[in-house]
Amino acid sequence: MEQPAVRLASYAVEPLIGPLLVPASVAAAVPVSGTGRLLARLVSFRGEEPTLGWDEVSASADELVRLGLGTAGQRLPEGEEAGVAAVLARSLWVVGDLDTTDTEAVQLGPPAFAVRLRAAVPGADRELSSEAAWFYDELLAAVCLHFLRLLIQRSPGLAGRLPERCHHIRDLVELDDTEALAARVSRSAPEDAEFEERYLRSVAEQYNRVTIYGIDLPNPDAPDHWSLDATYLNLSAEFSSGGEADDAAADGEDAEAGGESGGGHVEEGAGGDGEAEGGAEAGPGGNGDGTGAGPGDGPAGSGSATPVMTADRALARHKRVLLRGVAGSGKTTLVQWLAVSTARSALPEELQTLHGRIPFVLPVRHFADEGFPSPEEFLAAVNHPLAAEAPEGWVTRVLAAERGLLLVDGIDEAPEPQREAVHVELRPLLRRYSGNLCLVTSRPPAVDADWLAEDGFTEVTLAPMNRDQVSAFVTAWHTAARTDEGKDHARLNEYKDMLLRSIPLFRELRVLATNPLMCGLICALNRDRSGSLPKGRRELYDAAMKMLLERRDHERQVHADTIDLPRAPRETLLRKLAYRMLTDKRTVLDHASALGEIEHHLPAIPKVARQGAPGEIFDHLLERTGLLREQADRSVEFVHRTVQDHLAAKEAVERGNLDLLLEHAHEPEWEEVFRMAVAHARPGECATLLQGLLAPGALGMKRKRRRLLAAACLEYVTELDPETHARVRRETQNMVSPTDDRGARGLGWVGPIVLEMIPDPAKVPDDKAYRLALTVTRIEDDAAVDYLARMRNRKSLKVRTELARGWRNFETERYAAEVIAHLDPEGLFFPVADRAELNVLGKLGGRERVKIVGRFTPGELVDGLVSDRLTHLWIAYDLGAGMKMGWLSSFPSLTTLRVDPRLPPVTGVPDGVRVLEHPA
Repeated sequence: MEQPAVRLASYAVEPLIGPLLVPASVAAAVPVSGTGRLLARLVSFRGEEPTLGWDEVSASADELVRLGLGTAGQRLPEGEEAGVAAVLARSLWVVGDLDTTDTEAVQLGPPAFAVRLRAAVPGADRELSSEAAWFYDELLAAVCLHFLRLLIQRSPGLAGRLPERCHHIRDLVELDDTEALAARVSRSAPEDAEFEERYLRSVAEQYNRVTIYGIDLPNPDAPDHWSLDATYLNLSAEFSSGGEADDAAADGEDAEAGGESGGGHVEEGAGGDGEAEGGAEAGPGGNGDGTGAGPGDGPAGSGSATPVMTADRALARHKRVLLRGVAGSGKTTLVQWLAVSTARSALPEELQTLHGRIPFVLPVRHFADEGFPSPEEFLAAVNHPLAAEAPEGWVTRVLAAERGLLLVDGIDEAPEPQREAVHVELRPLLRRYSGNLCLVTSRPPAVDADWLAEDGFTEVTLAPMNRDQVSAFVTAWHTAARTDEGKDHARLNEYKDMLLRSIPLFRELRVLATNPLMCGLICALNRDRSGSLPKGRRELYDAAMKMLLERRDHERQVHADTIDLPRAPRETLLRKLAYRMLTDKRTVLDHASALGEIEHHLPAIPKVARQGAPGEIFDHLLERTGLLREQADRSVEFVHRTVQDHLAAKEAVERGNLDLLLEHAHEPEWEEVFRMAVAHARPGECATLLQGLLAPGALGMKRKRRRLLAAACLEYVTELDPETHARVRRETQNMVSPTDDRGARGLGWVGPIVLEMIPDPAKVPDDKAYRLALTVTRIEDDAAVDYLARMRNRKSLKVRTELARGWRNFETERYAAEVIAHLDPEGLFFPVADRAELNVLGKLGGRERVKIVGRFTPGELVDGLVSDRLTHLWIAYDLGAGMKMGWLSSFPSLTTLRVDPRLPPVTGVPDGVRVLEHPA
């Protein structure tokens, strides 16, 4: 299939050709013969009710001729342009008379299809000069290329019947687009370079700050933001897995036995390893799509894949990344760090692929209602201060030159009906500017598994913070606190040390301290209360509300305006705003809507109404609570989605609007709201909510999600009548006996209540014991360790591997003493995720087989691993420094090195050590 000599860009030609074809919904109703759908039934100027006539087709032909001449940079003899347009119009019109089907047209391809059209109007070009006739032939072939591309899009089933042909036609269109854009780049405006310098400086300034939650509370002169440079924390990324790994230890041994003994040899496709992981983490009901993890539940709700590298390095090896992460996990902070580091050209060696690129930060909440912006609307859509000063066409030229870094933050913050529309609008942009890098972030439940896979995105999930990362965050938080004007600096070390001791030991803190948001809250509350911390999620947020809404200004002796509101009315008005956002399915309110909401509710709070006009009250909430922030266009949002969820849930309960909660309970984005509502509800309301989840009517996955949510909510209730409690237990009992691994993983989302409902592990066979281990290793509770310890003498490698993997979810020393120390080491790789585990494994005498699943330096591994015992080492996490392995010479007994293939290739492996690349 040849490429036409006249090339047309799709963004220019398809608006002219598109109206010639009927919409996809109409095409789907056209009957299919043995060879497809008749073309005459698929054009809009034929049939019983044509929407176009000859005049419209002629007008399109006129524009196509002008477009073709312009892009080809040529002119025709005087009067010939109209002649070519007339012949082209007749050629297009004849499509409605052909007995050709859509399948036959695509099989022909653009040049041959163009020949068929010319043959159907013999002699039409007889009056044209040879130059004009040549141009007509090439233009018709170019038009046919785009006609067939649109036909593929609108005629159902074509791509499935002719995949290779359709793919090639799409490639030809994209080649035209690339060349057209390259031509536009060559005409770059001279002011581009000067503007780029200013733009990059503004990006670095705008995004190089982050709020460490609550750090300024006791201090009257403390800043609101802190340097991103000082507070950025590298978080780990888990890659989506393609399926379950084989269990058999023999597979791994056979692979090793079949390898060669030469040093540095890489054996592709080494066999199984006994690693019992892989596959997407099932949500409620074990659907395995990775969309049902409980928001903020930490490892119990996380994916089953093992962290492979720090999240910022994902773009070093993948051009397009979909990054999932629970609320507060650090998605937006990562976006900011990438933008700032790229703008400054201050990138680590591993991210040099970003060097010279222009970052565009695109928070979806700013344009969710209007749809994904065109390139020239990028800056205006996010209210960038330089939007009005950008040279015309600058963003397009950047993307055409393949210099862009698109950072699309928070796809979950688009209302669900608009979410797919954003995707549909993003897709052609990525195809047209295919050489640019793109990162899209989302909460886990917001989009389905493989949502962007067909567009070439690699999916990764931010892993919960491990012990080392929690320690680093707590240390950085208290270091930043030393720069404020507080009077308690002498005690900051005491507060820090108390937290570093307490978080690993106490389940309530350990479960909560798995992401930067919750870690920041814990640090702030610990400081605010001089070392006294609340327990549990609701108590934590209640304490935060009191700290921000009641004590903040009083203790800082701040009197910034004439309005003096106690906590209750402040919280009431904030609840109204949060509830409005919840019911409107949005995370941002325009200024008029927010002000209207305040004005609507003020009459019911006379003491507040007397203090000022609605606008003054609104400004007071915005400036003094620390929970709201205003955008450049004066729209308003909460500082974090979890704060909005907490307040909206409380308001729903206060209003008694339980039916609304029950109506949406099965929707992933409402799960956190529902669970917080149960925590706030009074006993009778709590019973109504839980009984409503169990009520008949819901079917399939919806029914399963609602029942599992009921079981999970038992952990949140403050008081519940025994009958409802027993009913929830009774009706969810059978759901804790999953028949597959994904369902077993998903039960970790339910929480500790599952431990009361599952069988004695000593009385089940190995396959069921393995599924029980999959569930219980994801339940962060002290009782889970007791349960898992009763499985430690199993011989099954799958069971032992899962018990070893679960180490990262529990208090290190206790789990090591009760489980790890008792596992039969035969064929088992012991995972090490952080320095505490490395240290404890060393105290146990080390192990022959060790798997590195966390971030270490080579020096730390040399010091921590028992050198004369280690025989097999598995590197499953990027160690940086070019993955140079010369340090392995410190392990005289080492014979085999396994390397995750998603990591950079290893170098400098000592002689005598075989390298096996384990399949992902």
